[in-house]
Amino acid sequence: MDMIGSVIGWIVFGLVVGLLARLLHPGKDEMGLPATILLGVAGSLLGGGFWYLLQGGGDGFSPGGFFSALIFSIVLLAVGLFANDSRKRKLRG
Repeated sequence: MDMIGSVIGWIVFGLVVGLLARLLHPGKDEMGLPATILLGVAGSLLGGGFWYLLQGGGDGFSPGGFFSALIFSIVLLAVGLFANDSRKRKLRG
């Protein structure tokens, strides 16, 4: 049951971080709820890993880790929107 709780916790945290990233990032994005969750979870993994390395270990659940996850989620969102826009332009000619 502990593993199921951890997975649910990651999904909820990913949803919160993903929604905040979408709220803070300017511009239009056409993402559904599953993509928002994946965005938040990916940003959390990258941001949390970065924060862990920056701190030299320690607790991953800290305000710095949360903000790092949020910043990485915004960066992932921007990169994804840029790549999607570039692909659309290339298809148009």
